[in-house]
Amino acid sequence: MNPMLMLAKRLVSKGINVIIATNNVASDRILKSSKDSTNFPTAQNTNPKPPGISLVFFSDGLSQEFDRDENVDSFIKALRTTGAKNLSILINVFTAQDNKFSCIIFNPFMPWVTDIAAELGIPCGVLWIQACTVYLVYYHYFKHPNLFPSIESPDEFLELPGVPVLKVTDLPSLIFPSSPSIFRETLLDFIQKLDKIKWVLVNSFAELEEEAVKSMACLHPIYPIGPLVSPFLLGEEESTSGSIDMWSAENSCIEWLDEKPPSSVIYISFGSISVLSQKQMDNLAMGLKNSNRPFLWVIKPPEKDFEKKGGELPATFLEETKGRGLLTVVAGVPVIAYPGWTDQPTVAKFLADVLKNGVRMKVEDEVASSGEVERSIVEVTIGPKSEEMKKRALELKEASRKVVADGGSSNQNINQFITEIIGGSFLQSIIEVEGKEIYENA
Repeated sequence: MNPMLMLAKRLVSKGINVIIATNNVASDRILKSSKDSTNFPTAQNTNPKPPGISLVFFSDGLSQEFDRDENVDSFIKALRTTGAKNLSILINVFTAQDNKFSCIIFNPFMPWVTDIAAELGIPCGVLWIQACTVYLVYYHYFKHPNLFPSIESPDEFLELPGVPVLKVTDLPSLIFPSSPSIFRETLLDFIQKLDKIKWVLVNSFAELEEEAVKSMACLHPIYPIGPLVSPFLLGEEESTSGSIDMWSAENSCIEWLDEKPPSSVIYISFGSISVLSQKQMDNLAMGLKNSNRPFLWVIKPPEKDFEKKGGELPATFLEETKGRGLLTVVAGVPVIAYPGWTDQPTVAKFLADVLKNGVRMKVEDEVASSGEVERSIVEVTIGPKSEEMKKRALELKEASRKVVADGGSSNQNINQFITEIIGGSFLQSIIEVEGKEIYENA
């Protein structure tokens, strides 16, 4: 949801009206966690605040109690059948109310939106929220499988245009047989439907992934418009207020952080989907404890059947790190990459070996040892290359700030995108379509 919201805010700042549509399973969670639910009205409350953004919901046909994480195959199939019908009805309702849409932007895991757009005669684009390098890997995997060696051999190397030499262990996990086949089917469908997609908007910027962007631009129009993050992270003021939150944040974090020296706290987060195994939790906790560094660890709140899916903190961990660590439910700094699934192995390779603003943990069977956790923390905080990493991280932060400012490459790409969707006529509106996320931003 966050990248879609950030894109919506960018478009609104340029005079565009945006409707964000998501499946209704998110409605209760969003409205419950929102401190001011009037910021993003439902279909029954259409006075948007901030001006220009509305939030609406469509049903995927499954009950609210249905476990979509556990039954992802059924969830994705329900979205592309019942969900597609209901979204089409929703768009037609808005059209009947004299809303003329100039573009539909969708999540790449909802490629069936291209069929709706074609049926309604609305141009469509996709927001690719992962790295352009990952988009490139998926594109060639499905279009040119002969470029790939046997993915059953982890030590095999492969060369793709526009990216460094990769090992099989650097590839996105969704292409492997161990991942649910529905992911590969959906990605294949997305790549096959690229001819119906007029714009690929990428949450990256040209200067960050120059060769990958150039390589993909030769194959299909691509618009790097990132980073799609809060201006606050770039040292700028937020011009458009409001948020869409799936979980409430802990305000006590700020008070605790204010007591710590600048650039001293290790921040740990695995996003809103990943759940750590007991061994992963134990090793991460032990490594953090032994590092003797202050840390802020974000842990998703338990849900039903949580004990079957994830691990718990070691019984003595909170007491042993009292005063040094803070756990909560809820940039310009070096990164420790703990590659697990989807795009994470590829991004970890990119961060450590290309951008050189962090380290990649060595994992075996998706688990890093406690010693590896401690080693990685030491390497980015006081190791011989730590100052170089910090300097590089600040350089990338400054580059990110410049590309979204007036005259920057990402800002110019958004302006070009707007010019193309309005086609010289009066600016009308865009609808963005976002399904329940099934992969995370690195």
